Amino acid sequence: MDKQTLRNLIKERKQQFSYDELIVQTYDVMQRLEENTTFRFAHTVLLYYSMDDEVNTHGLFNAMWHNHRRVLLPRVRDDRNLDVVLLPEYDGLRPEKTYIHPQGKYQIMEPDGDPFTDFNSIDVALIPGMAFTQDGKRLGRGKGYYDRLLAQMPSVYKIGICFPFQLLKDIPTDENDILMDEVIY
Repeated sequence: MDKQTLRNLIKERKQQFSYDELIVQTYDVMQRLEENTTFRFAHTVLLYYSMDDEVNTHGLFNAMWHNHRRVLLPRVRDDRNLDVVLLPEYDGLRPEKTYIHPQGKYQIMEPDGDPFTDFNSIDVALIPGMAFTQDGKRLGRGKGYYDRLLAQMPSVYKIGICFPFQLLKDIPTDENDILMDEVIY
């Protein structure tokens, strides 16, 4: 199957679940993530602010700050690129705060602030996707934002996060696709 056909297949699978059902599945994925040694000992973590159809990461922010970890979020810079921004404090990521605001066509919460460029200090990046394979192939939404960002940080340990129904046997890849070091589902 080509990438767009696979995206449509996963979109159909996601629509079979209510938001509440996905939250229940999120709990299981987060349990496996918290048991992961690499993640557990990471000090600086690039997270993503999840959309309604993704493994929900909103609860991670509070837990990470309470454990004195640095949290980074991506922000859309333009039609092709993401910046990374350090979140200075935990506040529940409400849109009324000056450094967080909804942005772009996906209306994802994004941080304000200067771009974070010390990519070598990032221990782990949690990466969303439409689908993954157990050997680390990732199918994104089709714009290549994360592939371009991750190409700039080759030493960062990349963990793909997905629901079990998003795990596929194979995904077609090209030279620009960045492999995950591990996939948690």
